[in-house]
Amino acid sequence: MDGVLIINKPGGFTSHDVVARVRRICGEKSVGHLGTLDPMATGVLPLVLGRFTRLAQFYNESDKRYEGAIRFGQATDTYDAEGEPAGPELPVDLTLEQIRTAAKQFTGTIQQMPPPFSAKKIAGVPAYKLARKGQEVELKPKEVEVKELEIVDWDSATKTARFKAWVTSGTYLRSLAHDLGKALGCGAHLSALTRTSVREFLLEDAHTFDELEQAVSGGTLDDLFLHPRLVLPEFPAVTAPPESVVRIKNGGAVNLPEFSKSSLVRVFAGQRELLAIARRVAGTLFQPKVVLNG
Repeated sequence: MDGVLIINKPGGFTSHDVVARVRRICGEKSVGHLGTLDPMATGVLPLVLGRFTRLAQFYNESDKRYEGAIRFGQATDTYDAEGEPAGPELPVDLTLEQIRTAAKQFTGTIQQMPPPFSAKKIAGVPAYKLARKGQEVELKPKEVEVKELEIVDWDSATKTARFKAWVTSGTYLRSLAHDLGKALGCGAHLSALTRTSVREFLLEDAHTFDELEQAVSGGTLDDLFLHPRLVLPEFPAVTAPPESVVRIKNGGAVNLPEFSKSSLVRVFAGQRELLAIARRVAGTLFQPKVVLNG
């Protein structure tokens, strides 16, 4: 059972919870995710199954897009709606333009402090474990890139602003919400979040647990996997000649018919069978770096 499956993660599940449930539904032990989502968040959680777990190394840095909501007037200790109030609720007298103007300072390459309740490790211990024990959490700011932060609208009655964001790996939307509230002097926290994409993985291609269970019972699970030609599109696709397929599966270097200037290529047998990710040695000679069907 090898492939990429995009799950539409429901709220209240950790990423590990999703992996465990997919393992049970599919009866596949080798399942991993390509980017953690907080329990409160919903949306795109890409999973790799079987031998496709070997592709995880190529997803260490992935741009992500989100839609969500920020509630002003109340900061929390977790920087989101699941936390405890970090102080009294403050009055809010803001306009849409004021919020948009303040948001501009958090776009581009910025130094961001991770939330105290996060998976960032301090002396080998996740920060959230220390925070839960009431211990002081000393985190260091990290450079991240917020490529886009659009405040879509503002509802003064509920003190809530909806936003869209495009960020690089390691960016905390909870911290953006907290820091925006701090900049505006009234406090804020992330009240809702949906991830709409991770690299080539889109929300419209995501599936629910119910859809997954129905596909397994109906024997149509393969229909839910992302087409292999859509995986890692930044690497050129090369179709191996039939006489080279066995050698590639055994990890041997081969000459591929289509010359590519790229150092890495996806090697296919036919349209759907992704054999390997290969590295160019010289000219048209490629050595498999990761074999997926060997």
